[in-house]
Amino acid sequence: MAEKRIVIVGAGVAGLTTALLLSKNPSYKITVAAKHMPGDYDIEYASPWAGANYMPISARGSPAAAWDRNTWPALEHLARNHPEAGVHFQPGHVLSRKKDVGSVTAPWFAELLSTSPWWKDLVPDFRVIPKAELDDDIDSATSFTSVCINPAIYLPYLVSECSKAGVSFKRAIFNHICDAVTAHHSGQKAHVVINCTGLSAAKIGGVEDGTVIPARGQIVLVRNDPGAMYTISGCDDGEDEVVYVMTRATGGGTILGGSYQKGNWESQPDPNLAVRIMRRAIKLCPRLTSGAGVEGLDIIRHGVGLRPLRAAGARVEKEKINGNWVIHNYGHGGYGYQSSYGCSQEVVKLADNILDEKARL
Repeated sequence: MAEKRIVIVGAGVAGLTTALLLSKNPSYKITVAAKHMPGDYDIEYASPWAGANYMPISARGSPAAAWDRNTWPALEHLARNHPEAGVHFQPGHVLSRKKDVGSVTAPWFAELLSTSPWWKDLVPDFRVIPKAELDDDIDSATSFTSVCINPAIYLPYLVSECSKAGVSFKRAIFNHICDAVTAHHSGQKAHVVINCTGLSAAKIGGVEDGTVIPARGQIVLVRNDPGAMYTISGCDDGEDEVVYVMTRATGGGTILGGSYQKGNWESQPDPNLAVRIMRRAIKLCPRLTSGAGVEGLDIIRHGVGLRPLRAAGARVEKEKINGNWVIHNYGHGGYGYQSSYGCSQEVVKLADNILDEKARL
C-alpha cells in the first residue's frame, strides 16, 4: 500500500498539529476536513479563543503530563527560532492562597500551584519566590519562563506549514465520524480517520461522548501591557471564576480572564462577569493601569470560548467503528495548545501501527 490516505476531522490546534506531524511521512496523503477553519470565530470552535500559554496543570505521572512534557520542546523551538509562528517567551508567575484549597478549580490547578511541580526542571528559570517578596494574602508563589501563543497567527502558521507539506484542506460537516472516510481529496476512501472534533465529539455519530462538556471561559482582550504572565489559585467572586493575565505574541493584545463554568453553553459575554474579570486582573497586576483602575484599561473586545472538557481527560486512542479505523484526539479542556505536540506524536504512533499492519496484509 504505497499511498496511505488519512482524513483528519477538525482544524483546531489538535487537528492541525496532528496533520503537520503526520505530513513528515511522505507516504501519508492527508486531508483536513472541518466545519470551521482558522479565521473563523464561532462558539463551536475553541482554538481561536484560547489564551494560549504553557502552564502545565497535568498531574505528575499522568498521560497528560507526558503530552505536556513532549510539547514544551516544540513550543520553545518556535519561540526561539520562528517568530512568524506567533509564539513568544514570557515570564510567568503563579500565586497560591491556602484559602482556595477545596474550591471547584483547585483540582484543575493542583500541580500548577505546587512549589515543586514535575515540570520545574523542564522550563527555564524556575524558582520559588521567597515569602518575604509576597503580599500578605499570598502563601506561596513560583516563577519561570513560559510561552504565550497568539492563535490568530499560530493557527494560520500551522495551515501554511501543512500546505507546504502537501496537506489538503476542505470544508465539510459530518453527521457520523465514518462519513469522513469518503472525504479524502483523492476521491478514494481513507484508510484512517482521525477524530479531532473537540466539543463536537459529544454529538457526532459513532462517537457521541457524553462525558464531553463545555467549560466556559470568558475573557477581556486589552491593549495594556502587564509585563509578564500571571495567574492565582482562586478568587473571592465565585468558585467557577479564575484569574489570569497573559500577553499574546505578535501584537495580539493582553488576555484578562476568566471563568471555568462547566456545562455552560452561553456564547455571549456576561457584562457583570466582565467587570469582575477586569477588577481582579488589576488587583493581581496593578501595572496594567498604573493606578487608573478599570477606566485605565484600553479594551479591544470581550470574548467567550468553550473549552472541550472530557471528564476522564483527553482521549487519544484508536478504535474500529463500523469496520473503519478511527483515531481519537479530543477532550483537551484548557490544555489543548500546551499538550498539542505530545498528543499528536501519540496519534502518529497509532497511525503508523494501523497503516503498517494494513501494508503487511
